[in-house]
This record gives sequence, C-alpha cells and structure tokens, in this order.
Amino acid sequence: MQQASLSERDFARFRQFIFDAAGITLSPAKKALVCGRLARRLAARGLDSYGRYLELLEGEEPASEVQIAVDLLTTNETYFFREPRHFDLLRTLAGQAKARRRRLRAWSAACSSGEESYSIAMVLDDVLGEQPWEVTGSDISSRVLRRARTGHYVDDRARLIPADYLKRYCLRGTDEHAGTLLVDPALRRRVSFMQLNLNEDLPTIGPFDIIFLRNVMIYFSPETKRAVVERVLERLEPGGHFCIGHSETLHGTGAAVEQVAPSVYRKP
Repeated sequence: MQQASLSERDFARFRQFIFDAAGITLSPAKKALVCGRLARRLAARGLDSYGRYLELLEGEEPASEVQIAVDLLTTNETYFFREPRHFDLLRTLAGQAKARRRRLRAWSAACSSGEESYSIAMVLDDVLGEQPWEVTGSDISSRVLRRARTGHYVDDRARLIPADYLKRYCLRGTDEHAGTLLVDPALRRRVSFMQLNLNEDLPTIGPFDIIFLRNVMIYFSPETKRAVVERVLERLEPGGHFCIGHSETLHGTGAAVEQVAPSVYRKP
C-alpha cells in the first residue's frame, strides 16, 4: 500500500484531537511527527488515508484505539537523573525527613517510561532505607506505563546514574539482553504507577512532599498550563516542593508558590 499523505486539514484535526484528549498543543512544525507516528496505525487498520483514521477515532471505535493514538502522539523521551540538581534537593529533603522520623511521599507527575520515578526511588532508598517512603509515577500513556513497570532499559538511558547506585539498584543484561539494564525487583516493588490525565480532574492521591512535573508544560497552551498547575498543586503538602523543567516557567499561571531555586518552588 502506498504511504498516505497528511493534508493540512487533517493535520489540523489531529492537533485538535490531541489537544482535546491530553491538553497538548502541537506546533505546526510537528506535521512530520504526526505523519510518521500514525502511519503504522493506518497500515494496521488497513486504511488508505489519515482522514479515514480520524473518522475511526471520532466514530464508534472502542476507546482502545483512541488510547493508542494518544500514546503515539505524546512525547516520551527521558533518562535517569535528568536535571541532577533536583535530585540534590530530594536528597536534602530525604535527610530532613529521616532526622524527623517522618514519611516522605513523592509524585512523578508525567513519568513517561519510569526513569524519573526510579531515580527518585534510588535516592529515597539510599537516604531513608527502611524508613517509610512512597513514590508514585503517573502518565497519560498506557504504553509507556507498561514499559515503566518492567523496569527494563537500554544502557544509554543510564549514563547519569551514580556508579554506586548502578551497582546497588540495577542488574546488567547479558547474552541477548546485553546493552540493557533491569531495575532491581526490590526497588521496583516500592514504586507504584497509574494512568492519569493531568488535563482532567485528579483522583484522590497524595498529598505529596515533593512533586516533579518536568518537561511536559512546554506542550500545553497557557490556559491548559494554568489549570494543570492548579490541579497538581492541590496535591502538594503545605511546605512541599514543586520541580519543573529548566526550560519551563510558572509565569502567568498565578500559582501560589514561592521560587526557592531555578525551576524549584515551595508551597507556603
């Protein structure tokens, strides 16, 4: 079957689809990304045009195909210990929690395939050990959450894991699994993952002592960003910390937090 072309009209409809489903604003420059990522679904469903695939998504098709399309159109690139200064802060907060003999709860609010969640867990296990701590990872994509639960990654994702953590918390792949690592099962069992759309009302979770919402707001419109930040901060404890991506800002959101460091905020 000849590869279909994506018209400007259908591209505009896909942009509206992913905005309605996930609050993500795709720029006009993302046409090739949409075309490339959805081409497989056209082939799998035996469709000869993107327009027909849109009709399928908008019609009576079971929600599973909508979820597949959302999964394919959301960006999920990440790696362990991305933006290391946030983990320095986490280590400090964990030390304070240990001194006070209190539980520390962390939320990785757009966890993608789980590298951020497991990075948080490594720090908390290292500092707190058997003292109570919790890590929750959430994402809109069921596909990346399945990967997160396996804890299986290519070595390239692990380049920033501290050497002692790599030895303590990761198992190196051999033979057919060479070039990969597996997060230790004991650590995996202490991290929970859930599917969650930040663009909708949140379930009853938290409250958390620290929330990571990094490198996802850049895809939101200003209105969506304000609404998402408001929802997320409702799940943050007073005095808790909120970490965003270094390329992001809370400017214009009206968030009731104070900045304590670049890309780090504290809820009064």
